[in-house]
Amino acid sequence: MRYLLSLLVLLTAYTAVAQEAPQSSVEPQVAVAEVDNMALWERANQAYIDGKYDAAVADYQTIEGRGYTSARLYYNMGNAYYKQGQIGRAILYYNRALVVAPSMDDARYNLEIAEAQTKDKIAVVPEFFLNRWLRTFKSSISCTAWSVTSVVLFAVVLIFALLFLLGSRIRVRKAGFYGALVALLLFVVTTTFAISSRNDIINRSGAIVMSSAISVKSSPDRAATDMFVLHEGTKVEISAEIDGWCEVTIADGKKGWTESAHLERI
Repeated sequence: MRYLLSLLVLLTAYTAVAQEAPQSSVEPQVAVAEVDNMALWERANQAYIDGKYDAAVADYQTIEGRGYTSARLYYNMGNAYYKQGQIGRAILYYNRALVVAPSMDDARYNLEIAEAQTKDKIAVVPEFFLNRWLRTFKSSISCTAWSVTSVVLFAVVLIFALLFLLGSRIRVRKAGFYGALVALLLFVVTTTFAISSRNDIINRSGAIVMSSAISVKSSPDRAATDMFVLHEGTKVEISAEIDGWCEVTIADGKKGWTESAHLERI
């Protein structure tokens, strides 16, 4: 038990140092940039309130261009674009907000309103209920939250393992053994969800049609046969890219090729 207490003290000390380190390493120019971005943020929000949506979008874009992203920023950009009548870009940024914060109900609600105004009404291929449940559960929290949960569970596995190895009583060792098994199972599940969520963010296979109308062709060639037409705001999945062309799949399973310039990745 003495070894267990020592390990807990070390873990607590390490966590405290890890939390304090970034604060002590902030450079002056970074702090200035943060203040500048905050001023831009406040100005953009005020412009939106005043109905100056062009100015709001310009300031939001400046913040985004500096590499600062958040679900709230994307959500506000989606709202500003929607007010301008740019449905495609509104849908794009609502989707980006949901990638960062899958449980953001406001973004999901506004996305549904924006999608209802698109021209393409595509029937979704039915999904196996277990896959749908797992996808919904994975999207209930962010990638960061899954990662933190995974790390915490790994620490719990170690603690229960120590109880099993160092416990002096049978009941304590049994509790350690079964506790380690349960925590290990949960650790595997949360790690899998964290990796899957991270891959979704990195791969960015989803895209939104930005042009008013595009032809999806049978091959990556302008002279190829037209398969079907898509309109602004429709979401597609990109499965391949070649020489400025993308192979896309829509919700009903149809696929074809279109020029990359007509799309913007989520």
